[in-house]
Amino acid sequence: MADFDKELDARGLNCPLPILRTKKMLNDMSGGQTLRVVATDPGAVKDFQAFSKQTGNDLLESAEANGEFTFLIRKKA
Repeated sequence: MADFDKELDARGLNCPLPILRTKKMLNDMSGGQTLRVVATDPGAVKDFQAFSKQTGNDLLESAEANGEFTFLIRKKA
C-alpha cells in the first residue's frame, strides 16, 4: 500500500460513522495529502466510492483482507 500522511482507525464503526470521521479528518488536512482508513463495515466499500465521487477527493486504493477494508483517499488540492 502506498504512503499516507494520516491514518484513521474506523474498525468496529458502522455506517455512517466511518465516512463522517473521514470527512472530519480530511478537513484538517492539506490538499494533496493522503488519508488511510481502516474499517470493518462491509458497507464502507460503496460508501467510500460514493463519498469520493461526491466530494472530488481521490479514492486511490481500496483493499480487503481478513474482514478489514482499507481505503487510501487523497484530499483534493
